[in-house]
Amino acid sequence: MSAPNRARSRPRVPGQARTSSLSRVEQLTELLAQVLQWSEPADVLLSKYFKANPKLGARDRAQLAQALFDVLRHLRRYRHQAQSEKGSLERALALQGLYATIDQDWLERVLDERQRQWAGRLSGIDAQSLPFALRYSLPEWIETEIQTLAQPDSYAQALLEPAPLDLRVNRLKADRAKVLEQLVQQLQGSEFAASATAYAPDGIRLKGHPPINRWSLFEQGLVEVQDEGSQLLAHIVAPRRGEMVIDFCAGAGGKTLALGAMMRSTGRLYAFDVSAHRLARAKPRLARSGLSQVQSVVIRHERDDRVARLKGKAHRVLVDAPCTGLGTLRRNPDLKWRQTPQQLERLCQQQASILQHAAHCVRAGGRLVYATCSFLRQENEDQVRDFLKKNPDFFVVHATECLPETLKNAVTDEGFLRLRPDWHQTDGFFAAILQRND
Repeated sequence: MSAPNRARSRPRVPGQARTSSLSRVEQLTELLAQVLQWSEPADVLLSKYFKANPKLGARDRAQLAQALFDVLRHLRRYRHQAQSEKGSLERALALQGLYATIDQDWLERVLDERQRQWAGRLSGIDAQSLPFALRYSLPEWIETEIQTLAQPDSYAQALLEPAPLDLRVNRLKADRAKVLEQLVQQLQGSEFAASATAYAPDGIRLKGHPPINRWSLFEQGLVEVQDEGSQLLAHIVAPRRGEMVIDFCAGAGGKTLALGAMMRSTGRLYAFDVSAHRLARAKPRLARSGLSQVQSVVIRHERDDRVARLKGKAHRVLVDAPCTGLGTLRRNPDLKWRQTPQQLERLCQQQASILQHAAHCVRAGGRLVYATCSFLRQENEDQVRDFLKKNPDFFVVHATECLPETLKNAVTDEGFLRLRPDWHQTDGFFAAILQRND
């Protein structure tokens, strides 16, 4: 089973908020009918659904979001189990997602007795009795790749768990210890909690998902949302004050901000991206951060003249390459159904071209860091090995040089960084440090 069959096509929800009069099961059924067409990312469609139904309260939204993403994580298994329920596939999926995520106090209000009994029987099925791909709800091609990893069951199980919410303290404006102390006091007595991340020196991990965009810490640029693994990539780049650094695929600027803070807002930091929309999203973040050395540049492609002008000038270049994103399945479970082997092949070609042209910007003795949020060897080790064959003036720097001792098990024999959600409680990341000969 490479991907689920397309859901039945249904009209989009009009904007007059009629969903507020529907039951929770009907709301989620309606939402799933849109999401399972795979026309757009699930989080985008969820946001549109909420905007079309503004009368939904905070609890309504939370219950729908949690149940939706639970269905997407367990989709293959839930689809298999849905065959024993009458009615539409989307409704059977909705029942299972709601049963798995609604707390006991609300469950009787959301599902009737027959629905609770049906979903309860299914939830009691021993997962170990199911084949690997069905147990962990994976397409065959992704199952094949996971089976090549060490402890594949552990990795696949981790992908079924929701990701935590991590913050990065802006070291240009604040100190982690003081921010953490403030947050611990602020969240005391609430359902949320804060603790220091295990590896990233500026990271704070939150229990739950509080409304941080309303916090003064966020509004003043003292903290930014960033997964611990992504924070560690900035430390792999290891920029120094006064250097010229390029974030070649900057996107919305998360790693750019981290690099700029490590440089103490000195030197020159270029944020390149082919999407003006993505770079525009970085502007308010840059304004909050207090960074003054960032130059955002929209490029047409990796061969753009504005890239060529920096040939041999940069001390550090980060290529956080466009990829399948399969290392982020805890956050984006729909990706395992939206990505295909054909898309992977196209992405690999794009990655190789970007890496080659970004390398031209690296000066003698400078470093090029290639990274993805994927666990696929085709996007990672294979890309680096091919690059090194074509560019003998580069060599691999062992990643342990830039990481704490506690992350030894995240570095391969070849010196590459591989972060795993099961071992390191981060998104799945790969990174290779490549240095140009002097």
